[in-house]
Amino acid sequence: MDISVARTFLEVVKTGSFVAAAANLNLTQTAVSARIRVLEDQLDRPVFIRNKAGAKLTPAGEQFLRFATTLVQVWDRARRAVALPPGRETVVTIGAELSLWSPLLRHWLLWMRRECPEIAISTQIDSSERLMERVQDGSLDVAVLYAAPRRPGVIAELLFEEKLVLARTTPASRPLAPEDQVHIDWGEEFAASYQAAFPDQPNAVVSISYGPLALEYILAAGGSGYFREGFIRPYLEEGRLQLVPDSPEFSYSAYVVHSTKADQGVMARIRTGLRAAAGAS
Repeated sequence: MDISVARTFLEVVKTGSFVAAAANLNLTQTAVSARIRVLEDQLDRPVFIRNKAGAKLTPAGEQFLRFATTLVQVWDRARRAVALPPGRETVVTIGAELSLWSPLLRHWLLWMRRECPEIAISTQIDSSERLMERVQDGSLDVAVLYAAPRRPGVIAELLFEEKLVLARTTPASRPLAPEDQVHIDWGEEFAASYQAAFPDQPNAVVSISYGPLALEYILAAGGSGYFREGFIRPYLEEGRLQLVPDSPEFSYSAYVVHSTKADQGVMARIRTGLRAAAGAS
């Protein structure tokens, strides 16, 4: 299939209109219609219902949407691999959840630059579900994420085990009110464990989905919240935070996820770098 046809299909889906898709792709509406007609001839099914309001996917179009996205992603990855920067042997595409980028992936990027200068790197930030899907469909080589559900064709290896601990700002002589508790989104497993440990806890006044931002907030405003123990260790040592005595702790493990078809030599170097980065984080 011509990749331009898949790109055109995705643009019509995104804009909901042949006219808008044509404008975004710098094509005529006739050219967009012709490409979609070619696609429908190849699939032997209509993919859009056209009306005055725009274009709506048919059931066949809904089915094709996932494959069109994969086609474009794999093509882009292949194009990057062929067009390697000078002096590079291969390119690695790696993704991670937002909360894992700092400092883990930052340390890893610096390690790769120092120890594996022959490897070009492309990085992505996404949700754990999308990262798993992209490893499965081959558009991503490696993902680093918390919680790794079993998927066919995918290997999940434990990278490090960490605890989520309840910390508060100092001085401890200042009592904290219930509204000083900041809720941080550490995923569904943590949410269920937290609810079981604190069944009577009222809903937090402030909820933040990104741990480092939550930390900045409570350091500025005062308060408490659950954080990765390794991440807040410097603040504990400085006395800016302290652990809340006798509070529950929750396990929070990170995994390296890759396809069973991944290049083993490249994966060995990536794993070594990630483990070194985890030790430095």
